Amino acid sequence: MAADDIYYCQISNMLPEFNNTEIAFRYRDNDELKKARFLFSSMGSPTLTSVGMKLTKFAISWKLPVKGVIKSTLFRQFCGGETMQEAGQTADMLSRYGVKTILDYGVEGKESEADFDKAVPEFVSAIKYAAANKHIPFISIKVTGFAWVDMLEKIHAGVPLNEHGKAAWDKVFKRIDTICKAASDAGIMVLVDAEESWIQKPVDDLADAMMERYNRGRVVVFNTFQLYRHDRLEFLKASHARATEKGYILGAKLVRGAYMEKERARAAQMGYPSPIQPDKHATDRDYDEAVLYCLEHLASVALFIGTHNESSCMKAAVYMDSHGITPGTDRVYFSQLYGMSDNISFNLAGSGYNVAKYLPYGPVQDVIPYLLRRAQENTSVAGQTGRELSLINQEIKRRGS
Repeated sequence: MAADDIYYCQISNMLPEFNNTEIAFRYRDNDELKKARFLFSSMGSPTLTSVGMKLTKFAISWKLPVKGVIKSTLFRQFCGGETMQEAGQTADMLSRYGVKTILDYGVEGKESEADFDKAVPEFVSAIKYAAANKHIPFISIKVTGFAWVDMLEKIHAGVPLNEHGKAAWDKVFKRIDTICKAASDAGIMVLVDAEESWIQKPVDDLADAMMERYNRGRVVVFNTFQLYRHDRLEFLKASHARATEKGYILGAKLVRGAYMEKERARAAQMGYPSPIQPDKHATDRDYDEAVLYCLEHLASVALFIGTHNESSCMKAAVYMDSHGITPGTDRVYFSQLYGMSDNISFNLAGSGYNVAKYLPYGPVQDVIPYLLRRAQENTSVAGQTGRELSLINQEIKRRGS
């Protein structure tokens, strides 16, 4: 047995137990668990999932009456409600088990200046709502909800904007700044989601500007670092160096990534080197190293560990325990998506760690792109659906139901 293994055994009784299904699912009644079992069983079949996604897209495009089916299955499992108030009720429920919430307005695909402008007060309202609920410390935003994708692509590629483009970009900056200022004033934190690699630079630039403006003395804004990209570990360190030089706290939300197939396909089609890691091992290595780097620099970094990977979460908990970092420190949050990896979320929260679930909300028809990604992710990520299903079955058996 290696020295690290011996040490882990010595302190493991003080750490969360991710196989504890009683804690993981105590917020779900028997009927809800059985519905979740059926859903994850269905997603375990790539063929069934593929056919279901195609039928769903067809039904939506032809305005067929499928809202009820979607709402009672995928929507119920992965979303907090259709309105902010419904999401707030879900957040209240989660808070009873020590789990906090990230409000994520899940509407996507808007493509007009009017829609971009209209989205700003929606997020400001979410901030005000969160500020009145101490168990909602975060909101999440995507820059593509406030800007034209082709403009982001031009900026990323270094193509100069004309006067109209510059004016449009100034509007994007003001939209994001309005949201971040409202969050700063209300004591709420903002997670800036990552985008595809070919539009990421302007997103990073915006996040850096907002962090420099608002992360003074406390963290308000977090940028997202996708470690399935082979350049992001070094970019994280460079971002920290910039923050140190400029005198602000780096907000680092660490995820593995969400666009792997799309990234590789585009790189192959356009003939440039793929930005994606060569294999899962390389991604896991960089992810865990990024977490460790942030934990070693908590004096100037606020860390958000966004992952469904049990090993990564446990390694972070072990480091915190062995280095005297209080589980409830406001410099470290763990996070998983609502409806997934409850064994991680609720067991970490039960052990005193800060945990926040990503809680999308919005009209069913508008969050369908998000729901389809969840179905695809659970089918394509090796072992994800099987792990969810085995834990659910374990708890159903434990209950004798």
